[in-house]
Amino acid sequence: MRMRLLATAAVMMMLAGCGPVPAEEPEAAVSARVPVPVNVKDPAASLSPAPSPPACVPRQSLRPEGALPAPGRMPDGSTMAEIVQRGRLRVGIDQNAYLFGFRDPDTGELSGFEIDLGKEIARAIFGDAEAVQFRAITTADRIPVLERGDVDIVIRTMTMTCERWQQVNFSTEYLTSRQRLLVNKGSGIGSFDDLGGRKVCATAGSTSIRKIVEQPSGPVPVSTDSTLDCLVLLQQGQVDAVSTIDVLLAALAAQDRGTEIVGPGITEEPSGIGIPLGDDDLVRFVNGVLERARTDGTWKRIYERWLLPLGPAPAPPAAQYRT
Repeated sequence: MRMRLLATAAVMMMLAGCGPVPAEEPEAAVSARVPVPVNVKDPAASLSPAPSPPACVPRQSLRPEGALPAPGRMPDGSTMAEIVQRGRLRVGIDQNAYLFGFRDPDTGELSGFEIDLGKEIARAIFGDAEAVQFRAITTADRIPVLERGDVDIVIRTMTMTCERWQQVNFSTEYLTSRQRLLVNKGSGIGSFDDLGGRKVCATAGSTSIRKIVEQPSGPVPVSTDSTLDCLVLLQQGQVDAVSTIDVLLAALAAQDRGTEIVGPGITEEPSGIGIPLGDDDLVRFVNGVLERARTDGTWKRIYERWLLPLGPAPAPPAAQYRT
């Protein structure tokens, strides 16, 4: 058998030597394009001018009505009683925001500061912190899921603005932050003044995108579904900076030590829990839960569990109520 294979090979070599040498096929072109996350808009979709809603104090919400009812014994006919009857509190959250709302790789469970806030509200309604159904949503989904009634509340670092108060209700403020920049170390970028004509990433549907557009230096906004996708684009060199609230930027920097937060805060960004319009009783109830968390140490305990990488726990944001 071995001799047959050798003989066959020799014949083929001889035949090849007698015939014309075939021309080499040109190498197929290979694309060097770096893959990008889904739904990236570069540049971001054109934004219409911001509407001028009625003047308001964005941080002011509805005052709680007395003591919280006993868990599982919500007032008849209330929004909370409907939630009890359903058996679960439905909460819209982020699952890609490290320290705030993310899937723990060790347990596979959703974890983080905002996840624990949702569980505290479920505990107040049911007496069971696990009586909650989390639904991962994008930044742009935050208001639509409330308007459609897909969720009962949204806890996803949503900035309270007068414009948004026309679309949804908010709790009192549970986290204070400012919009800044995340860049690669050694980039030479120190503020928005250095970003004229350069690409800056933020999530679609966020106030951050509009603020990027408004900067006098003329940066180019790039939008994604999540802040984590912006970090990927920064790592790939496809954008020059990421801009969102500083607490989320600090969480990104904790995941990539080659990045740093720079520049002054260009905005005030009070985060409130989003609640559908008309559910005023739920707003007052959630505000009662937050008030208790501020005073009994629960807010500080949750902060220290998750957000110490961002620095020592500050005092919780003071509640502001309408007169």
